[in-house]
Amino acid sequence: MNELTPEYLTGFFRMNAGLSPQILTSFREMIHAYYRANPRPMPWRETGDPYRILVSEIMLQQTQVERVRVKYAEFLTAFPTVCELAAAPLLEVLQIWQGLGYNRRAMYLKRCSEEIVNHCAGHFPRTVDELQSLPGIGPYTARAVAAFAFGVAEPLIETNIRSIFLHFFFHGSENVCDNEIMPLVASTLDRENPREWYYALMDYGVMLKQKHSNPGRRSRHHTQQSRFEGSNRQLRSMMLREVMRQPHITLKELIDVLPAERETVQRNLEAMQREGFLAKRGRGYCVTGEN
Repeated sequence: MNELTPEYLTGFFRMNAGLSPQILTSFREMIHAYYRANPRPMPWRETGDPYRILVSEIMLQQTQVERVRVKYAEFLTAFPTVCELAAAPLLEVLQIWQGLGYNRRAMYLKRCSEEIVNHCAGHFPRTVDELQSLPGIGPYTARAVAAFAFGVAEPLIETNIRSIFLHFFFHGSENVCDNEIMPLVASTLDRENPREWYYALMDYGVMLKQKHSNPGRRSRHHTQQSRFEGSNRQLRSMMLREVMRQPHITLKELIDVLPAERETVQRNLEAMQREGFLAKRGRGYCVTGEN
């Protein structure tokens, strides 16, 4: 349909500061039709368990879907419920997490489970505000868990959703802010079934980025993921791996096996203690909670 071209939709939106009921209906039908014709089965889409959905959302941040599939199953086998994750030693959680990167997310996920068990009597928060109050949970993750687990219809933006709205409604525009996109997300939202609608949007966005030069690059919020090789993030990962492999490893022993200067290793050790990853025991270091 001509009215669904980026040129037409962008022009209509700019002239009217909104969308007509006919365009809204056609847009939703287009997204849903693609979703029904091109299903992408994923285990976290087959559950309404908020704990399992939270695990998937934390894992999927900046991590490839295929890698998450494997780790998701492994993680839930080790910690099948929020109570079992809360009771698990941090060392065990970090060991299972290895291979996903961004170890801070594993620690936040464990802290979330502890918060839910200790302060919510094991009952998962249901509102966006309650979810966002959990450790390390931002606006997107709170809204995603609320939508996928509880059917809460709140507008949310992630990279694939952002690409759709940039492609269709900001044709030719650069440096577009999410605050400009959010009213469109809200107006097109299927409030009867936000869970399926957001899955459909995400899948359509994946297809768009494969067929077109990534529309997300025209977002003010677009950033290139920093290089891992040779980064401080890689060094911290190596340090954590060595501490897990050799509990009570000393600063000198770490320096001997790491490609970094003493001052850099020392600075990271201090930061990882402040963050809750590591604890000092005498002259050596171990994962927090280990003796």
